[in-house]
Amino acid sequence: MKLIGIDSSGLVASVAIMEDDKLVAEYTVNNKKTHSQTLLPMLEEIVQSTGLDLKEVDAIAIAAGPGSFTGLRIGSATAKGLGLALKKPIVPVSTVDALAYNMYGTDCLVCPIMDARRNQVYTGIYEFVKEDVQGDEADKNASAAFCKYQLNVIKEACAVPIEEIAQALNETGRKVIFLGDGVPVFAEQLKTLMKVDYSFAPAHLALQKAGCVASLGMEKFCNGIYEDAAMHSPEYLRLSQAERERKEAGLL
Repeated sequence: MKLIGIDSSGLVASVAIMEDDKLVAEYTVNNKKTHSQTLLPMLEEIVQSTGLDLKEVDAIAIAAGPGSFTGLRIGSATAKGLGLALKKPIVPVSTVDALAYNMYGTDCLVCPIMDARRNQVYTGIYEFVKEDVQGDEADKNASAAFCKYQLNVIKEACAVPIEEIAQALNETGRKVIFLGDGVPVFAEQLKTLMKVDYSFAPAHLALQKAGCVASLGMEKFCNGIYEDAAMHSPEYLRLSQAERERKEAGLL
């Protein structure tokens, strides 16, 4: 089973190819170019370098939000275009779920924070829970315990003030790892807000990766969770600035 993963929800543009449980290729760029300039050329390059026939792709996984309104629209349009052209379904994956997946296997709580402006963050709270492993998987390493983890959502994706998510984490009494483009924005505030032990993810794990989108997308696709490409739309979680202004002016 083959799947394309796309993430343009934040500062990073990232594309990946997944085949069953193997990450075949991932191309991630974090610079000032717009995603409309980078996504398709990046995808074309990894398709050519891996010799992938796009007709063999089973689905397209997309970071469906929350995140940058412009970035989500570009990613959505790219995924929908591919899905419609190839007659393949879209697998929507929560951006913050995929971000949290970077910390696979940690015993700390995981809190992605994306800068949502106006002193708010797109965020959630996650943990990794050990699964019971039986059969062939349990026999892969007979000399030691074989562990497999499931991403457990404690607090679903939301847009809230940084103070609110900090309070929710403090109430758990557990250590937490922060990651996402909101870390450099809110690091100083977190110093005074956090009452539990916390840390920041290292640079190579701190931002979006299409490989995480593809991995979670593969799991969802195998469980029958996907949608027709024509029906897909991003999950913004809140109104855009233009929509807020229209609402305040009584035009919505």
